[in-house]
Amino acid sequence: MTQNTDIRHGAMVIVGMGTCGMAAGASRIYDAFAESLATGDDVQLRKTGCIGYCTEEPLVDIIRPGWPRLSFGRVTSEDVEQLLALVTESSDALPTDILLGLHAAPDEDAHELSDVPILWDLPFFAKQRRRVLKNTGIIDPESLQEYLDAGGYAGLETALQMTPEDVNEEVEEAGLRGRGGAGFPAGLKWRFAREAEGQPKYVICNADEGDPGAFMDRSILEGDPHVIIEGLAIAAYAIGAEHGYVYCRSEYPLALERLEKAIEDARKAGYLGKSILDSSFDFDVSIKKGAGAFVCGEETALIASIEGYRGMPRPRPPFPAQLGLWGKPTNINNVETLANVPHILTRGAEEFRQGGTQDSPGTKVFALAGKIERGGLVEVPMGMTLRQTVEEIGGGAENDGELKAIQVGGPSGGCVPEHLLDTPVDYDSLSEVGTIMGSGGMLVMDEDTCMVEVALFFMRFTQSESCGKCVLCREGTRRMMQILERIVSGDSTGDDMDLLEELASGVAEGSLCGLGKTAPNPVLSTLRHFRDEYDTHIKDRRCPAGMCADLTYYWIDPEMCRGCTKCQEECAVDCIHGEPGEVFEIDVTSCLQCGACVPACPFDAIKEVS
Repeated sequence: MTQNTDIRHGAMVIVGMGTCGMAAGASRIYDAFAESLATGDDVQLRKTGCIGYCTEEPLVDIIRPGWPRLSFGRVTSEDVEQLLALVTESSDALPTDILLGLHAAPDEDAHELSDVPILWDLPFFAKQRRRVLKNTGIIDPESLQEYLDAGGYAGLETALQMTPEDVNEEVEEAGLRGRGGAGFPAGLKWRFAREAEGQPKYVICNADEGDPGAFMDRSILEGDPHVIIEGLAIAAYAIGAEHGYVYCRSEYPLALERLEKAIEDARKAGYLGKSILDSSFDFDVSIKKGAGAFVCGEETALIASIEGYRGMPRPRPPFPAQLGLWGKPTNINNVETLANVPHILTRGAEEFRQGGTQDSPGTKVFALAGKIERGGLVEVPMGMTLRQTVEEIGGGAENDGELKAIQVGGPSGGCVPEHLLDTPVDYDSLSEVGTIMGSGGMLVMDEDTCMVEVALFFMRFTQSESCGKCVLCREGTRRMMQILERIVSGDSTGDDMDLLEELASGVAEGSLCGLGKTAPNPVLSTLRHFRDEYDTHIKDRRCPAGMCADLTYYWIDPEMCRGCTKCQEECAVDCIHGEPGEVFEIDVTSCLQCGACVPACPFDAIKEVS
């Protein structure tokens, strides 16, 4: 774990200004510091990206000469004055109620901080191994100098002292597998493109992150954009390309803004353009903004979009390595894959393989979301179990709930039940339990989650995102969605589960691209592991989790109701009727089954029936 005290710039206030932090109010905190510092205090106000601890946003770091770097969480505008007094040395009083910890052990001149926990020892960080995320939340993503001070572009310098073949061999020996989905060996992919006939050649960074609940690529682009430029440049040198593209969805404005600045700064400093670092290597990068189509995460659809066509997949082979952008050999890697490349060139393949497993070396970045106590962005060594990731890092289900399942891999992945959570996080092990690594979404579900509704949610998503080119994908996903809708509404027939499985197999086998081939995974995995829930919905017309509105209703026990009006006051649709002091009734025909009335009743008179 990198421990960065970084006091060379003197007194500094650093505000976490990733999208998650800004959504939590970091912009207001930043502006409050800016207003207070306008009087001429010798304190620098800086920005950084997301360190991953999203549940503690907004985050503020304080650097004061002679002290270690301190991190504060859930900072409000009311805390600014006290933090400012701390950094201007007018006060030594630590606001312990918002203090998370420090980034390194206290030095000899800071005995008064000796009881402050080290940030990296907190449960959220302790089991992580930050390679890809080593700079995010630490450096200013808009500062090329801070990236260089953190060892940036050393990988590119090393690569340019090697032959392209040796660079390619180093990545192959490292065993780096694509972090965007199927886990194809990156070095092998590079070799195919390098050996392919045709010029010019291209490299593309696939930043079209579209999985619900996934924000890995966005956070890396926002927090460490230069690492993507460096990774692309090394890939380009290895395969013989002179131009690259970053394909990023327009819904990531902050990531695009910082990436554009990083590209401009890299050009000015000689890390892009002609004769990079006084070598014979020429390379430059362009940005292509996507329109948010999930299918454009598929390589051939992405290529079509860059070329100006509608993003629709084409049959493979030929693969992009032979026939890619503009009909030329093209290598495509996702953001996280490329972010690993500078580390491999700097530290070597052998060091990279020391983490992870034999067949899945290195680390994997996951976005922990859903019903989890400590949500955010985490990087764990391959081979760590799902349970360790969710319980030891994420703190388990929120509010001491009971873990029920984890959806791994987004719409293309599957649901892993609680009794299989000791499955290691690697490509092969996850495949054995009916899911895939995917890009790294990890959605946690508790006992209040209806697994049939989960399957329906993802099926609606993939059906709406289908490009429509394949009949099986276009029509098969729609029919599966309609069957699931019947099941959750109580209108299902006895043979629906058999029909679902038949359709799922057909869609998976007959679809052209990865979207269609993996679309049935959430349905198949929930049928495999939670078949009893489907049975209960179909046979008993009941939702075990009590979440399907059409299979759930509320009623008021007349023996317990005291006519206090609390439930009536809470009802948003006025479906609770009665007079004060008398027994109230719920009109089930207009009730939304929101459940807001249940906690409002002080006499526990409102019952849920499912």
